[in-house]
Amino acid sequence: MEPKVLLILFMSLMIQGAFSATFTFRNNCPYTVWPGIQNNPNVPQFPTTGFQLTSGASQSSNSPGSWAGRIWARTGCNGQFTCATGTCAPSLTCNGAGGSPPVSLAEFTLNGDGVCPANLSVRGSDGRTIACKSACLAFGQPQYCCTGEYNNPDRCTATDYSRIFKNACPQAYSYAYDDRSSTFTCPTGANYAITFCP
Repeated sequence: MEPKVLLILFMSLMIQGAFSATFTFRNNCPYTVWPGIQNNPNVPQFPTTGFQLTSGASQSSNSPGSWAGRIWARTGCNGQFTCATGTCAPSLTCNGAGGSPPVSLAEFTLNGDGVCPANLSVRGSDGRTIACKSACLAFGQPQYCCTGEYNNPDRCTATDYSRIFKNACPQAYSYAYDDRSSTFTCPTGANYAITFCP
């Protein structure tokens, strides 16, 4: 292979990786967890859809720059990967399946600047969209924040059960319409630490 071709191939790999994110998974639980990963449709795929993480262990994976999907922990899994929480498939990898309840998960959309209305856009120093605000955050009006007369038919209130989780972890998304305190954005190029049993 000619040196020019190798140089171009190397540079294209560097450019492609320049916008990726590193996900570092850490298990602080006193038991093994099996992280599950579900890729959204029509996006570059995460390098794995499941793996074992023993107590005290950590593992890092680089995602494609425009990856989107969900990550959760499977716990109490048997030999056929039927788990106490987050069962996805009868194997170590989830292969496109999501976690079955009960399960707590995190959703990610990296570099998701393709479908954000201009008046909700957060722009970086180069003028590109780097995040998208909720309408509630952007405008603070009752119709977007589910307050006042818009506080129905479900009244957008938490239940006694969801309050248990909200009190334990105030920034966690614990009930419908809980976006105001539970949806976050990170700048382009961020890396992520996912800690089980923080």
